[in-house]
Amino acid sequence: MKTIYWFCYTLFKKAAVAFFGYRVVGKDKLVTDGPVLIASNHESYLDPPLVGVAYDDAVYYLARKTLFRGLGAWLYPRLNSIPVDQDRPDMTSLKTIIKLLKKGNQVIVFPEGSRTLDGNLQPAEAGTGLIVAKSKCVVQPIRIFGARDALPRGSGKVNFCPITVVVGEPITFTADELMAKGRDGYQKISDRIMEEIGKIKLDG
Repeated sequence: MKTIYWFCYTLFKKAAVAFFGYRVVGKDKLVTDGPVLIASNHESYLDPPLVGVAYDDAVYYLARKTLFRGLGAWLYPRLNSIPVDQDRPDMTSLKTIIKLLKKGNQVIVFPEGSRTLDGNLQPAEAGTGLIVAKSKCVVQPIRIFGARDALPRGSGKVNFCPITVVVGEPITFTADELMAKGRDGYQKISDRIMEEIGKIKLDG
């Protein structure tokens, strides 16, 4: 499984640099030890690997349940992907993420839930806050610039334009904040994460 992961990792990273001038700004801010929830804005289908290859170690991803069919049923588990049913969401994927975090892994999530249509940040969903409250993990905010121009939502055409991933300052929630319960409490955590993502600017 590790061989397939690193083969795809290397292939995508080289292609991203060659075709999109891919670069990572603020890589020194990445937290790589212990449980980390990597929270990014969502612009394109390209987003998960764009964030993943910013790390030197393997990370876990979320992927639509419908992708786990045919060849995908073999491939996606080998890419550390967690199936998510977007049409009928339940607690299964959230519990899987929490377990992975409690084991000290890094997991990528997109608090907005769906890709942006206009390029603007969307409101966060409460599920991200629930994950943080239950796992007590550090949150690594990241913002992607250019992915929507490269592959907009609703388009099958790839445009070769610059893509930059900018890393924000890690967020460590206080014990009081992590005591949040119920949808409103989890939503506050999610909103804070989106607020921090929104503060991240391209090239400072």
